[in-house]
Amino acid sequence: MKQLRHQNRPVISYVPRVEPAPPDHASKVDGFRDVWLLRGKYVAFVLMGSHFRRSQAFSVPESAQRWASQMRQEGEIEE
Repeated sequence: MKQLRHQNRPVISYVPRVEPAPPDHASKVDGFRDVWLLRGKYVAFVLMGSHFRRSQAFSVPESAQRWASQMRQEGEIEE
């Protein structure tokens, strides 16, 4: 039987990027609070303190908004 490759591969978790503001070439998605359209994908930008946290790229805007809501809840718990 053929062995599986990368058996002990570490799990990589996404660390949100910190940015001063959403980029100029991103366009806001109507109907969503924190979702922007960036290069054909949906990205959430959440203001945390004085910087924005950027999500990974999602294929649907609902997922990006859900990520933003979770980031807001985690931020409220920590403060």
